[in-house]
Parts: sequence; structure tokens; C-alpha cells
Amino acid sequence: MNATPYIPREIEDVLLRSSKTFPAVAVTGPRQAGKTTLLQHLFGNSHQFVSFDDPLNRERASTDPRLFLESLREQVIFDEIQYVPQLLSYIKIAIDSRRHEYGRYLFTGSQQFHLIKDLGDTLAGRIALLNLLPFSLSELQTAFADSSMKMRSKDWFVQACLRGTFPEIVLQPELDTRLWYGSYLQTYLERDVRTLANVGDLRSFQQCLRLLAARCAQILNLSEISNELGVAVNTVKRWISILQASHILFLLPAYYRNLGKRIVKSPKIYFLDVGLVCYLTGVQTEEHLFHGPLAGPLFENFVIQEVVKCYFNQGRRADHLFYLRTSNRLEVDLLIEEHQHIWPVEIKLSSTPNVGMAKTIERFKNLFPKLDIRPGYLVSLSDERTPLTQNVTSVPLPALLQMIKD
Repeated sequence: MNATPYIPREIEDVLLRSSKTFPAVAVTGPRQAGKTTLLQHLFGNSHQFVSFDDPLNRERASTDPRLFLESLREQVIFDEIQYVPQLLSYIKIAIDSRRHEYGRYLFTGSQQFHLIKDLGDTLAGRIALLNLLPFSLSELQTAFADSSMKMRSKDWFVQACLRGTFPEIVLQPELDTRLWYGSYLQTYLERDVRTLANVGDLRSFQQCLRLLAARCAQILNLSEISNELGVAVNTVKRWISILQASHILFLLPAYYRNLGKRIVKSPKIYFLDVGLVCYLTGVQTEEHLFHGPLAGPLFENFVIQEVVKCYFNQGRRADHLFYLRTSNRLEVDLLIEEHQHIWPVEIKLSSTPNVGMAKTIERFKNLFPKLDIRPGYLVSLSDERTPLTQNVTSVPLPALLQMIKD
């Protein structure tokens, strides 16, 4: 049986640079995103690998962290560091003894409930924090580079929805997608949510996850979800925080600074793997994908998840991304703000973009003349770059992602 091929990750350059400028680097992200594989591929020859999924390692590190650390080589990959936070104080002492030796300690963590706070507090100024999500669009294109058929934008959307973007199911087509997601969800609930986040009612938590999936690309209404579940609003807030911390969910904030009281301020709901949304909502066929009630929201979710991955893979935070909705129903799907410039983006599930689809961005420019609004873009299933108006151009998703990178 052939070994699963290694697919280069976009974050590799940032990771290598960080390892040459910081004593420690942490790569966090959802389970099965490929964190361990990435670090072993880049640093397996130079660093000792220690997994805290191993109960013996966990016990030794917890019982006598100083002795455990002294028993290791000078350069170490610590896998799933969240299980032994008490080790971090001793790692700090080891780093400070030789502060200018870079890349000594590399960490992975599958969730961020307490991990980032522990790492940030204990190793402040000594550690670079990076986020790895499942395969991005360009990584998927690399994985299918040998395909005899040239895949179009529509094909990549179908792939992401019906197969998902997690490396294991992408690279092993013989795996049953729904069985994989079922097992993944159960592992996430049992290992992370119950054990590390102390959520007692897993059944209601899972139902909350399904309700959120059915509302992808919609504005978050906490009271509505609270009433439907029969739990307190604060409980729903806490559960959503857990989903955000573990990189399952992404909340896109509203852009409302200096725009008056006419702006909706609640965030919108997106998942960081649209395949999980399809699993949770029962979308299993291409027919259902394109003609079901979630067709448009799923495509919007796909575009937003890829934009977020683009930022993370450059080592950047996704805090330049917003959406806009006014009280009179003007809505712009995505605003990218850089250096006080704003690039508006509309997202349409269509293979034939037209001038009418550019009206929202034109209206946005006219309503807010004081904002520095740059030319906007329409992202659809079209593979062509087409000017629609003086201010709006239709571009394929890869072109938009490349502009963000540049």
C-alpha cells in the first residue's frame, strides 16, 4: 500500500521564518488539520518528537516536569501541549538560559480553550503563534495536480462541500466521508469539549452545532438559538466561544465604525470547513448542494473560509475582515480593510455574473462617500475575470486570494 503523499502547506514559509526568529513556535488549529504532519515534515530530522496523546509521556511530564524536560534533546516538537500546561514554566526557564537559540521548541495544540492564554502568558515575547486550518484551495489544487481533468471553480466548490477539506479525507478517497465526519465529531465532543471545556450536556451542544450549521452565512441571533434549544443565552454564548476557540466556527464581525446607528452590529456565522456544514445539514449530493435551500449560503461560506485560511497561512490575524448590513437592507458580503482602505466583495452562486450583481457595491460607495472605498469585486463560479462596472470586477476566487496575498 502506497504511503499517503505529503502536500506542501502554504504556511510553511511563515513557519520556517518564525523558527529562525523565535525560541518557540506554536501551531494550533482543529484536530486533523495536519499540524503534526507539517512539523514532522519540516523539523523531523532536527527535533525530537514527543506526543502528549501518549498517557505515559503525559504522566511523566505532569509528575516531574523538570526531570522530563532535562531527559529530552535540545530541540523538541511537543505534540498536543495543552495536556501538560505545567511544563511551560520549565520551558520558559530553559529558553531564558539561552535566549538567542531559535526554533528550540515547537508546539502543536488541537484547541485553544486555555492553550493560547497559557502560552501567551508564560512565553510572552518568546513564542510565535500560528494557526493551521484544513487544506486551502491552492493546497487542494496541489493535491489534485495529477488529475487528468481540469477542475473549474464549480468543481472545487463541490469538492469542498461534499468531500471536505481535511487532509485525511482529501488524500484517502476510499474513506466514507459521512463516517469520517461522524467519528471526527464524536472525537471532538468527547476529547475536547467534554474533557477540556467541561461541557456536561453534549447532546444540547451538538444540537447547537447543527442549528448553527443550518444558519451558516446568516446573522447570529443568540435569543433565537437559545429559545430553540431551551438553554440560557449565556450558555449559547459559551458554546459558541468554544467552537470559535477550536477553529470550528468563525464569526465575521459587522463593520459599523463611524457609520451611525443604522448599521446591524451582530456578527455572521461561518464554519471553517464547509464539508462539516454539509455533514451536519444532510447535504450529500450535487443536486441537493446546488438546488437546496443552503446553496447560496454554502457558497458564501466556502469563499469566506478560504479568505480566512489565506490570512492564517500568511501568519496574519483575520481581524481585517467584516461584512456590512444597514437597516434599509443594504448588505455587502465581505469588506477587507487594510490601512484604512476598504475593498468590498460580493459573493454570488452564479456562473454568469452580470452588471446587476454589482449594484450593491455601487450603492455602498454612494451611501458612504467619506469612506476610502476602493474598487470592488464579485466572486462567483465563473472562471473568467470580467469588468462589470467602472468600480466592480468579477474575479474567480483564486484571483481574489492572490490579491490578498500580494
